[in-house]
Amino acid sequence: MRVGIVKDDIFLLHDPGSYHPENPLRLETIYSGIEEDKTIPKKVKFLSPREATYEELLWNHTKEYVDKVASTAGQSRVVLDPDTSTSAKSYEAAIKAVGAQFVAIDELLNDRLDAVFALVRPPGHHAERDRAMGFCLFNNVALAAYYAMNKYGLKKILIIDWDLHHGNGTQHSFYNTSKVLYFSTHQFPYYPGTGDVTEIGEGEGLGFTVNVPLNAGCGDVEYVTIFKKILVPVALKYNPEIIMVSAGFDIFYQDPLGGMSVTPSGIAYLTKIVKEIAQKCCNNKILLTLEGGYNLKGLLECVVAVVRELIGEEVIFQDYLEKLDKADKDMEIIKRVQSAFKGIFF
Repeated sequence: MRVGIVKDDIFLLHDPGSYHPENPLRLETIYSGIEEDKTIPKKVKFLSPREATYEELLWNHTKEYVDKVASTAGQSRVVLDPDTSTSAKSYEAAIKAVGAQFVAIDELLNDRLDAVFALVRPPGHHAERDRAMGFCLFNNVALAAYYAMNKYGLKKILIIDWDLHHGNGTQHSFYNTSKVLYFSTHQFPYYPGTGDVTEIGEGEGLGFTVNVPLNAGCGDVEYVTIFKKILVPVALKYNPEIIMVSAGFDIFYQDPLGGMSVTPSGIAYLTKIVKEIAQKCCNNKILLTLEGGYNLKGLLECVVAVVRELIGEEVIFQDYLEKLDKADKDMEIIKRVQSAFKGIFF
C-alpha cells in the first residue's frame, strides 16, 4: 500500500495544562519514534496539513461554538469543559487537525495514496456540534466525512472507532443518515456514558450506528473476534467508498485511563482486518486519525504497529498470528449486537 502520514509541529503547541493526560508529549514521542525508525521514513510520504476554513467547520459545528473556540486564540488558558481547555495556539492546532483530514482525503480520493494516518491533536471524536468534550475541540473524523461527501460526492462512508471511549460526537453527527455507518467498540459503562447496543440510529439512519459496548478486561482475542463476527459482515454488506478510523490507543493494556488488555500485536491485527475490508470494498482507501492513548511507550508501539501493518511489514510473530487467525471467543455481546441488527446485517 502507498501510505502517508500527516504531521506538523503546530500540534505540539496545543497545551491543555500541567499534568493533563492529553499533552504534547504524546505526539513528541510518536514523531521522534517514527523519525528514528529504520524503515518507516523510507516507505511513507509525509504530508503537511492545511487550515480548515470557517465555512468547513460549520459543516459539523454551530457558528456560536466555532466562534467561541476561535476566540481562545492567543489566550493562555480558556476552560471549555471540565476536561478540555485551550492555550494560545490551540485554535490554530485544532483547525489544522481538521485540515489534515482534508489533505489526506485529497491524496486518497485522487489515487495518490492508499492509506493515510493523520497524527494530530487535539483529538476529536467527543466534540459535539455545539460544545467541547473529553479533550476534543472540533470533531476531526466527522468533518473528514463531511469533506468526502461535500467535495467528492461520497454516499457511503464507514467510520470505525476503536478508541477506549465511545465517540459520542461522531455518533450524533450521523445518527439520522445512512451516508455514514458508525461502528464503535468501547469500554462500557464508562465516559461519556453513550454507546449502548440499543443506540442504532434514527430515521434514515436507522441501522447505521453499530455499538459494541464491552466490559473492561477485553484483549486481543476478544477484539479480533468482534471485528471478524460483527465488523466484517456489516462492512461488506454496507460496501463503503472509504473507511475512516478513529484510532485511539487507550485500549492498550497498560493505559492509565483504560481497563482493556489489547497489545500492539492485537492493534496490528485489527489494522489487518480493516485493510482486508478496504481491499474488497473501496480500493484500499483508509484514513486513520489519532484519538486517545496515554501510555507513551504503548502509544508509540501501537502507532508503529499500525504503520508497519499498512506498509506490509511483518508485525506479529507467526505463532501469535496463527492464534489470532483462529480467534473465536464466545461472547454474549456479539449475540446481543447480532440480535439488534437481525434482518439488517445478520
